[in-house]
Amino acid sequence: MINRFKESLLDPGTFSVTWEIVPGRGAKEKAQEEAIATAKIAVKDPRIHAITITDCPGGNPAILAENLGKEILDIGIEPLVHFTCKDKNRTQMESQLYAMARSNIRNLLVMTGDYVNNAYEGRAKPVFDIDPIHCCGLLGEMNKGLEYEMGPRKITNQPTDFFYGCAVSPFKSQESEQIAQYNKLVKKIRDGGAQFVITQLGYDMRKFHEVLQFMRLNNLNVPLVGNIYLLPLGTAKLMNRNGIPGCVVTDELVATLEKEKESEDKGLEQRLIRAAKMYGIMKGMGFAGAHIGGHGLKPEQMEYILDEGEKYVDHWQSYVEDFDYPMKKGFYYYKKDPETGLNSEERTEIDPDDLEMKVGFIYHLSHFTHWLMMTPGRNLFNFMRGFYKLIDGTVWMRPYHFCEHMAKVVLYDCKDCGDCALTQVAYSCPMSKCPKNQRNGACGGSRDGWCEVYPGKKKCVYVKAYNRLKGYGLEHELSEYSVAPCDWNLYQQASWPNYFLGRDHDADRLGIPYVPPKVKKKS
Repeated sequence: MINRFKESLLDPGTFSVTWEIVPGRGAKEKAQEEAIATAKIAVKDPRIHAITITDCPGGNPAILAENLGKEILDIGIEPLVHFTCKDKNRTQMESQLYAMARSNIRNLLVMTGDYVNNAYEGRAKPVFDIDPIHCCGLLGEMNKGLEYEMGPRKITNQPTDFFYGCAVSPFKSQESEQIAQYNKLVKKIRDGGAQFVITQLGYDMRKFHEVLQFMRLNNLNVPLVGNIYLLPLGTAKLMNRNGIPGCVVTDELVATLEKEKESEDKGLEQRLIRAAKMYGIMKGMGFAGAHIGGHGLKPEQMEYILDEGEKYVDHWQSYVEDFDYPMKKGFYYYKKDPETGLNSEERTEIDPDDLEMKVGFIYHLSHFTHWLMMTPGRNLFNFMRGFYKLIDGTVWMRPYHFCEHMAKVVLYDCKDCGDCALTQVAYSCPMSKCPKNQRNGACGGSRDGWCEVYPGKKKCVYVKAYNRLKGYGLEHELSEYSVAPCDWNLYQQASWPNYFLGRDHDADRLGIPYVPPKVKKKS
């Protein structure tokens, strides 16, 4: 069965178009019926290659995207299902993926997901068991034929045919935030095997060009899709205050929309022209496609964007200046090209002494301790390994575990997960300090360095990590390798013995030999 969406993205001569719908809460409510009606209209337009279905946006309950996707597939158009990591553990994810594979739902946009919101009887419990890099890795293994052990037998499943991509936000104001996004993008493609990329939403064309430039210059050779949203004033104000995390609308753009709303059509024509220009610029610039959405986007409006957008393609450079809505004191990864108003290929100079936040004593102490004891083959590493071999499985392990845990609670707010990722995030614990438990990089929801969940109160752990490492010239370490998901077999075990005895996620990477746990003898 041909996958039109996949073919459109991989064909250099086709500009792929997806139409985003938000199916909403309920089963047979107005939102779900409108979603099906949209698909019935889209299937008649050969320029539209897929219907994108969101997955509980804003962290609110909604109908499962894959269930609605099956109905849309039966209509005759490919669904592109958003698949987020917020609500389900890795077992549930794998189960849902089997169900989708059986239903021939193949196109997935894998994302972290918005932090969970209020649901039945209050806020739901967040899950965030694995991140998009891990999820993409699972999809890659499923496509090859997932292998697993069942007792003494090794079983290999039939290969699946998922076409899966990831998201990235070039719309970050701080150096640490933006580089964190690109570090994670590298991991998603290099380690997770993501097959396409869709940008987050913003209205600074230099930033759209920046991510295109970054992927090209770093040989990330997968299709890039730009995000276009038909932006009304109310939604713009919500995005302006980060009410839809990750979507960036500046004060200047809000002012423009307020002025446009004074017209007889409340600014609708200008909103449509803006969306059409974005389509033309993206196609002319070299994007592989456009991801088009907007609350209540009508078929005639979608047709207008596609028809008029083509008229802007040949002279797309002339319209770049219409999207000059930079973030205040915003960081750009590349220097500006004065001729085009976009970016040159020259990296922005990074001042090693210019830190966005103060690095405290705890990190300096942790860095020294790590150097002294935790590098295999150096200093006190072998001594510590010998010590843990000695007390492993003895009555001394319990008081030791208590002391280790209490010290790490005071220093790092430790959750005692036993498979510690402190060393990978510059001793800013991703399991206790990050509400989404991101072990491989920042989610897309931060704003001006602040955590999406605690704006103005807590800095993103990856902003902290970048600044801590930058002070030692080690910021490159954040992109060098991917950190495995937490192994919950190790929960509430002492993490340092697990590290030194080769039992946690670091063992294979660092070549630490495995020491099996001692079995207590029965008396």
